[in-house]
Amino acid sequence: MKKILTAAALAALSGAAFAQSSVTLYGRIDVGVDYISGLPNSSYTGSTSRWRAESGNWGGSFWGFKGVEDIGGGTKVLFQLENAFNTMNGQSANNLMFNDIATVGFSHDSYGTLLLGREAFISNGDWDFDPFGQTSWSSASLVRGRNWPKSSNNISYQSPKFAGFDVYGQYSLSNATSWNGNGTTAQGRQDGLQITYTSALFQVRGIYDEIRDPQNGLLDNPFTHSREYTAGVNVFLGPVTLRSVYQALRTSGGAVAGAGPTSLDHEWAGVNWQVTPAASLIAAAYHVNANKGGGNATIYSVGGTYNLSKRTLLDFQVATVRNSSTANFGLDANSEGPGGVQADGSYNENPLPGHSQSGAFVGMQHLF
Repeated sequence: MKKILTAAALAALSGAAFAQSSVTLYGRIDVGVDYISGLPNSSYTGSTSRWRAESGNWGGSFWGFKGVEDIGGGTKVLFQLENAFNTMNGQSANNLMFNDIATVGFSHDSYGTLLLGREAFISNGDWDFDPFGQTSWSSASLVRGRNWPKSSNNISYQSPKFAGFDVYGQYSLSNATSWNGNGTTAQGRQDGLQITYTSALFQVRGIYDEIRDPQNGLLDNPFTHSREYTAGVNVFLGPVTLRSVYQALRTSGGAVAGAGPTSLDHEWAGVNWQVTPAASLIAAAYHVNANKGGGNATIYSVGGTYNLSKRTLLDFQVATVRNSSTANFGLDANSEGPGGVQADGSYNENPLPGHSQSGAFVGMQHLF
């Protein structure tokens, strides 16, 4: 009996030595105060303004766990669990335990990384080419959040780099009895492919993706259920990085005539300047043009950060959005339609058609 127990103990110790693992707790806390003018009044007949204590303008607050286990042969098992929350009231995002990320999978230096679970959708690849990193008032605003959704039921693969290139792909099942979705599940089919080339002087990226309407499996709204074609470039000039993107959002097979735009053309350009090791300045312009009378709008924005330490920074941003006579885009990524108080009692910040909206915020962010 003693020999059996001794052998079992030795086997357990041997396994522990072979499979090295670690778990990390991490997160970000973002807070600030903002002011916006040009907001709609409750009846959508005029404009008003607001001061607000906010969480997540510069970057969402979140916490999470991630772990890795080395199982030998160059292969590692990975997991990550992450949830967003509002620092000002402590509420979690969408009342989900892990709204942002819930994945497990394998990685290998020579073969890449395969993950299954819930992740940021592949359109979040725009983040690397947005001067403001998809803060609240940036590249997602004029496409009403189309650039930053999450994806459930997801299978993703990230290749290693080869000759400067890398490839990333996602495929997300609808889990409905109809492959693209038929109103029985919360998500329609989603998929995408991203190819990136990186050198010391520049970086280019192309993204194709589609998000299907869970109600009918169609591509019927450019803001929510559409195909995306994106081409972006970063140019690295010492402390200065120049960024530019063209993005086309298209619908097909069921876009309803007379019910709003069926396509969007979205462009932006800007510059990041690392003035000192601690201080940076940012300037950018974002423009969208919608067909079928949806109008066009442009956001002009400046901002910056100052690092108090490796983990704590101060941030600020000043921005304005200018709408054509038929457009009502706001600084935030609001849902389409008239602003003001909605039928369900919620408040939509879209300005009156043709009206501008301006804002500023200051805040701080701490990483742990």
